Amino acid sequence: MLEEILKAIPVYFSSMLKFIFGPLGGYAAGLKLLTTILVTVAGMMTVVLVFTYAGNWIRIKVIERILGKRNRFSENNRKYVRIWKKYGLIGVAGLTPLLLTPIGGTILAVSSGSPKERIIFFMFVSAAIWSVLLSSIVYFFGNEFLPDYLK
Repeated sequence: MLEEILKAIPVYFSSMLKFIFGPLGGYAAGLKLLTTILVTVAGMMTVVLVFTYAGNWIRIKVIERILGKRNRFSENNRKYVRIWKKYGLIGVAGLTPLLLTPIGGTILAVSSGSPKERIIFFMFVSAAIWSVLLSSIVYFFGNEFLPDYLK
């Protein structure tokens, strides 16, 4: 049990940065499928909770202090606005594990002014569905498609 927890810690932290690192890391570490699913969801939801409740403070106190004020009308920001207008909160939550990072998707959802409870709910549903789907694909088909160093 302790060995499984110790192997899950890096998977947890990596899924905070990029969602797909959870299923791939869990498979590579030899974790059980259920452990990988739970740790991947926990990693993403940790970021979602932190950035939902402390996002503005992080932006003001940390990012702007280090990087300075940024241009609000940059090409990157325009891309996020197009995604938001096209898909809304449910679409952004659904795309976050695949295309966006947990941090990027949450910042986009928070900056849109969506209620915090809705952000957390839809991000959790998305994380749960994508974690089950991607982890199952990696675990069941990993031997055929993944490089040898991930097996």
